[in-house]
Amino acid sequence: MKNYKQLQEGVYDKNIFHAVFLAGGPGSGKSFVARTTTGGLGMKVVNSDDAFEKLLKKAGLSLKMPASELKPRDAVRDKAKIITDKRRDMYIDGRLGLVIDGTGREYDKIQYQASLLRGLGYQTYMIFVNTSLDVAQERNQQRARTIDPEIVTKSWNDVQRNIGKFQNFFGGKNFIIVDNNVNDPDTKLFNHVMKRVRALVTRKITSPQAKQWIQQQLSMKKR
Repeated sequence: MKNYKQLQEGVYDKNIFHAVFLAGGPGSGKSFVARTTTGGLGMKVVNSDDAFEKLLKKAGLSLKMPASELKPRDAVRDKAKIITDKRRDMYIDGRLGLVIDGTGREYDKIQYQASLLRGLGYQTYMIFVNTSLDVAQERNQQRARTIDPEIVTKSWNDVQRNIGKFQNFFGGKNFIIVDNNVNDPDTKLFNHVMKRVRALVTRKITSPQAKQWIQQQLSMKKR
């Protein structure tokens, strides 16, 4: 019943059929950039880290990610992914606007997800949050939940290798790079990025799949 309600409400949501992907290594500040640039739009955030950290605390596991807790932590991570996937699917059922938060380490995974959404009629975009490796490492150590520095380095290198691929896939107009190296953000820069993001996610829906879905939902409401 809850899923059906979500489906019915979606047709009136102003950001339906728009999906923003976030990419950037650990410590890049993706969550801050997302709040700053997409906050207030009513888009649904898809991020397994939120559920993961809540479940870690509930299980009494450390946010410092010690090796001694690897096995129970992996079980918690799997549960967090299941919860996040269910939420994401519910949002997609209603074709709601999405902010999909990930590292961008696996290009093929994001390309596959974005392609599926496009097949449903979504317009897709990417905000790529960029920092130097030194800044990423420093911020990682300052966070409540830290990651092994070697993993941060590997992830950072993987993400950097994907910049060109992402830009080609999403297209120059739908791909926004944010330089987030400084701890005191450039207000003008973030205002510019915010305006660009809002211009994208308020675009008129043009895909035939999206228009057909909207017509079907409106017809159902008239019954």
